[in-house]
Amino acid sequence: MNLRCERFFRYTAVGGSTFLFDLSLLWILIEKFLVYYLHAAVSGFLVAVSVNYFLSRRWVFKGSQRRLAVGYLYFLKTALVGALATGFLMWLFCTTTHGPYLLIRIIIAAIIGTVNYLIHLYLNFRVAGHEL
Repeated sequence: MNLRCERFFRYTAVGGSTFLFDLSLLWILIEKFLVYYLHAAVSGFLVAVSVNYFLSRRWVFKGSQRRLAVGYLYFLKTALVGALATGFLMWLFCTTTHGPYLLIRIIIAAIIGTVNYLIHLYLNFRVAGHEL
């Protein structure tokens, strides 16, 4: 498997597992704690993305050109934009389609996850083209 495929596979594995964590938080916050769905979506996203950073740095983007704290701040900036986009897209899709919130969240995750991978590969971790 070439470097790009392996890194993307690892990113997908980390992202997929933290996304399942995100969905679990979303469901718990809405169904058990009766948190408004937009607040729950953004909150779950921000918690899961913090877990994602540390797993990604260790396993996906080895050899990062950034120090841990600096990389985490960049990651959080990207996450904040992702959280705002998640909230907006949740509102847009839920109010226009009236579809199930978990399915809508999965679709949104695919969109945002792909964009985030490219941002982290080239800008945050600066490891595009480097060996794992």
